[in-house]
Amino acid sequence: MFLRQGLAVAVLAVAAYIAFPHPAVGQQQQQPDKTIDNAVRNTVIDNLIKELNDAYVFPEVAKKLEADLRKRRSANEYDSVTSAQAFARKLTEDLQAISKDKHLRVRFSAQPIPVRAERDQPTQEEIERRQAMMKRGNYGFNRIERLDGNIGYIQFDVFADHEKGADTVAAAMKFLENTEAIIFDLRQNGGGNPFMVALISSYLFGDKPVHLNSLYFRPANRTDDFWTKPELAKVKFPNKDIYILTANRTFSAAEEFTYNLKNLKRATIVGETTGGGAHPGGMQRLHENFSAFIPSGRAINPITKTNWEGTGVEPDIKVPKEQALKVAYLAALKKALANATDENFKNGLKQLIDETQKDLEGSIASRQK
Repeated sequence: MFLRQGLAVAVLAVAAYIAFPHPAVGQQQQQPDKTIDNAVRNTVIDNLIKELNDAYVFPEVAKKLEADLRKRRSANEYDSVTSAQAFARKLTEDLQAISKDKHLRVRFSAQPIPVRAERDQPTQEEIERRQAMMKRGNYGFNRIERLDGNIGYIQFDVFADHEKGADTVAAAMKFLENTEAIIFDLRQNGGGNPFMVALISSYLFGDKPVHLNSLYFRPANRTDDFWTKPELAKVKFPNKDIYILTANRTFSAAEEFTYNLKNLKRATIVGETTGGGAHPGGMQRLHENFSAFIPSGRAINPITKTNWEGTGVEPDIKVPKEQALKVAYLAALKKALANATDENFKNGLKQLIDETQKDLEGSIASRQK
């Protein structure tokens, strides 16, 4: 989504966490490459410098990036880079070496990138195309299950549109209403819409709104606050145990969801440290074959007054991503057993705990071989 500096903040925020997970570089390599010359390289660098100075969230860092790019160009460091894909990777590495910003990257497109006129809203065609794509993807929800022992499980890989996806969220939460706990699997979740983060979170608290996060955007010099909206939640689980599974691939809005709930002490995080991208923004065209994701904002947590940029979110229980589900499931079963009063249910939970523990130990032993 190509967002310009003049866009309304509300539109910008909806697309704020459009994420480019770490495999994105590898995905670009699947495209046909293109040979570029010095004129193309100079155009890309000049436009990149302009976009950074116009919109990058930290203007002082933008100046440092400009100085570094100009220094490298003056030293003819880019002259030998004739591959378009290699040039995009090289610029990304140089930008991130100074900014430490994992959202900030240059991308190559084998297909020409259209010039888009300045406007405050996407076209109707763009809206309909995006809505159809989200619908086909079930608004990010891939698996919803009631595991043995009455433990809920939800796996979703993107935080999609909060309005169009509201019924899907409501159906998922209703299905798991009577479970002992819910495990959210975000190990493949690369980000998305912060309003969807707030909507899903609204089901996990009570009737009083909870301040989750704030987003500051430099172009508009404005801070937007994100709160739970209890009135939108069809059911609420303020006391249900929540577990979140994470991996290095967990990124952007998925990290916000994790970071919010961790700092509010509302969830137990299980898995690996997340990717570390907390700066929202949008894609900017640099050339017909090059664009850059320019982070124009930053997350500000109301509790920590900072965010997870560059560091990721540390799990409460750190285990390899392959073991995260079993570890969280085992923890949920043990907690359910501690709260259970029915003897038959307790006996069933004890059996499941023994089986899961043996299975986990086996997987750990296999991994160590």
